[in-house]
Amino acid sequence: MAPDPKQHILTHLKEGNVRFTLHAQQEMVNDDVSVDEILDALNNCEVVENYPEHERRACCLVCGKTFKGRYLHVVCTTSLPYLVIITTYEPLPPKWITPFKRGRQ
Repeated sequence: MAPDPKQHILTHLKEGNVRFTLHAQQEMVNDDVSVDEILDALNNCEVVENYPEHERRACCLVCGKTFKGRYLHVVCTTSLPYLVIITTYEPLPPKWITPFKRGRQ
């Protein structure tokens, strides 16, 4: 049985066992997103899409609201013994109708 993605995220957040890819760091700078905002969004996130069979490794897309009232999408691993933040971005139109519903693809 595959691990629950949200539980994987929360467990590693609690342990402080989180890593960021260079790509995620670049996106955070581009979108003016702080580490604290990412961690806050992850602490109250909902899984939007789960990719347990992804070609690189199991991961998921989650959405959470930060203490600044901003919705953030975070793509992170779900199968490693730590949490890797792969990328992050704001879910904006036209790709997203709402933070949880896709728009045009």
